[in-house]
Amino acid sequence: MASRKRPKTLSHGRPPVLGPREHMSSQKSRTIIRTHHRLEKQRATALKNGDAESAEAIAKAIEENGGLKLYQAASKQGQSKDRGGDSSKVLVEWLKQDHVLQNTPKDTGIEKLRCLEVGALSTKNEISKIGEQIVMTRIDLNSQGSGITKQDFMERPLPKHPDDLFDIISLSLVLNYVPEAAQRGSMLKRVTKFLRTSDQPAQTDSSILPALFLVLPLPCVQNSRYLDEQLLLRIMANMGFDLTKKRLTPKLCYYLFTLKEKTESVKTEKRKVRDGPSMNNFCIIVE
Repeated sequence: MASRKRPKTLSHGRPPVLGPREHMSSQKSRTIIRTHHRLEKQRATALKNGDAESAEAIAKAIEENGGLKLYQAASKQGQSKDRGGDSSKVLVEWLKQDHVLQNTPKDTGIEKLRCLEVGALSTKNEISKIGEQIVMTRIDLNSQGSGITKQDFMERPLPKHPDDLFDIISLSLVLNYVPEAAQRGSMLKRVTKFLRTSDQPAQTDSSILPALFLVLPLPCVQNSRYLDEQLLLRIMANMGFDLTKKRLTPKLCYYLFTLKEKTESVKTEKRKVRDGPSMNNFCIIVE
């Protein structure tokens, strides 16, 4: 019997992000980012197919395009444009709307809420400024900064104690960097294991906690052959999530899902929901 192919690590997808050493135009940063993504996707496909020769050639092309170092600089430079800026501003706004966060926090003696930010880029984003009310845990595949732990979320030890659970998990522009569709489904299922349950309540009676903050590039939902919003919401509902907040911009879609119950996820296979010559192939498979 042939051995089962080991799934790629998440490092095949989203690379680390470092601060740029020099300013570059938004057009230049977009070109660098798009080219790097295209080449990395081609390399991941070659690796999946066992084509080492093509993978090596593509890796060489990536280096000729400036490599990871230039990509990192472009990603950081383009954060306010290409990556939609500080997406946690939307999360903070929603938490305040539901009175999870107070505009003028007071020391009430109540235990702080806990938030896990996967793919963290900064310790100075909006959610990190709420230190009086939220304890932040930040992880990234290739963290280069203090305050952000280098860790693959898929390899993070499962909670063994209530203190290992979170009230909020942020996956902002993370799922789209996961290299394979089935791994995206696995990541979403794994999120449910790290969120509090009804018998481990949050430190607030808010109806939107425990919550998953999910941000995706708009084309992943509005211009994919294999995923639309209806299917995305059905996948999330099968995992026990209810949609409580939503916002669409010209580039991004923001969702806040509340985990109502932990369920055995219904399988979701890859199938076309629409088609067109300019559509992408972003997909989520739940096994």
